[in-house]
Amino acid sequence: MPTDEDSRYERIPIPEEPARDRVASFIEIRHPYQPDEAVIEAQRCLQCAMPYCVQACPIAQDARGYILAVAQRDFDRAATIVLRENPLGTTLCKVCYHFCEDACIMHERGGAIAIRQLKRAAMELGTSDTEYVPSAPVGQRIAVVGAGPAGLMAAWELGTRGYSVTVFEAEPFLGGQVGAIPKYHMDGYELELDVARFRRLDVTFQMGRRLGRDFTIDSLRTDGYRAIYLAVGTPGHNLLGVPGENLPGVYPALDLLIETNKGPPIALGKRVVVIGGGDVAMDAVRSARRLAEGGDVTVVYRRGRAEMSAGAEEIEEAEAEGVTFLFDRGPYQVVGNGKVEGMVVREVKLSPPGPSGRPVVVAVPGTEQTLPCDSVVIAVGEKADLSGFPAALDLAFGKQGWPQGKHDDTMTGIDGVFASGGKSVVHAMAAGTRSADGIDAYLRKQGGNPPTPRPDPFGQGMVPALPKGYGFATWTP
Repeated sequence: MPTDEDSRYERIPIPEEPARDRVASFIEIRHPYQPDEAVIEAQRCLQCAMPYCVQACPIAQDARGYILAVAQRDFDRAATIVLRENPLGTTLCKVCYHFCEDACIMHERGGAIAIRQLKRAAMELGTSDTEYVPSAPVGQRIAVVGAGPAGLMAAWELGTRGYSVTVFEAEPFLGGQVGAIPKYHMDGYELELDVARFRRLDVTFQMGRRLGRDFTIDSLRTDGYRAIYLAVGTPGHNLLGVPGENLPGVYPALDLLIETNKGPPIALGKRVVVIGGGDVAMDAVRSARRLAEGGDVTVVYRRGRAEMSAGAEEIEEAEAEGVTFLFDRGPYQVVGNGKVEGMVVREVKLSPPGPSGRPVVVAVPGTEQTLPCDSVVIAVGEKADLSGFPAALDLAFGKQGWPQGKHDDTMTGIDGVFASGGKSVVHAMAAGTRSADGIDAYLRKQGGNPPTPRPDPFGQGMVPALPKGYGFATWTP
């Protein structure tokens, strides 16, 4: 017979739409906990003296703190704890890859604490419609190029310090690739709620303004900006490099996802092939499964399932929704007469490691197979659009193509110009913090002053303190 101690290891199930029902529309899959469910789940937390959940979080979110507040049914305090380190809490509580849960010690004992779901409980059951309060104005202007998670995080960090920040965004909407996150993950209003909390900060947004077309780094300096942060992300896409990929009916995954969210959605037909094995590929194939309205949707990936970079949760949910996976296959040719009619793939195998130390994928001749389809979606990686960027920036690039500075503070080859990015929403936010810290240190050094730590974003006189040797931000009066 189960004991109370046994039940502590069992996670409260997260309410979800059944797979057979959810593929008929873009209805949000996961639903919130009821208050009692959230409290019971939070009470499972051991409140570890060394919380590995916090250590695993790229932005050092105080998960232990807000979980304790939820366990005590103090949802207002839980929301405040979330928002003091995380200005995009409404968004992240639905789309974060919850690295914290992977690190949770309860993961080894039965079921990790549902940390992301408890963050959602804090945001939806607590008072989260609050506003950030800036420090005294410092009289210096900063330009942020790009309104994705990195740019928004940097704007928040600098705005709370009293800087005047202008965010330039090439698209007509905020969020960057957040705009490509399918609505079955979040409805789309979440980022609007997050940015509304910036209303008292000296942060303004200029939409439809592209670097290299509407302004340059030199023109920003002439306009009086003392530092510039390039948070342009990777809105472009890599190509397959095969014949036929320019046929009508071949779509980049990000374009498909953004068009699906912003409308009208692309007409994919009943048979869709998606090339790729990352999280963007999973978003694309699951969206295609809904757009195809009961049609056949197939993922083609050049390695095995174990090598897929997509999160296990995404892969499992795609399988449950009826997506077909074809592993150890690579694209060979897109065929069709004026439009896509099929995707030719062939078997691949791994050769011994090359100069990089990684095995090389080699095609097996004579193994070609044609997959009849109405459309092909390419999801084999993204890249930055650097048209109009001066070569003097001397940029480095992250593993997934985002531009970044070569110095520890993320400064580029041009003095006062910084750049960084990240592989997920929360990693991009961490990059924004790092660059904001670098900008603050750079500007204050010019005045002979030390850098400032992040102030209390609510203006209540509490200052975050980082104990020696401990990666967790606590608060002291």
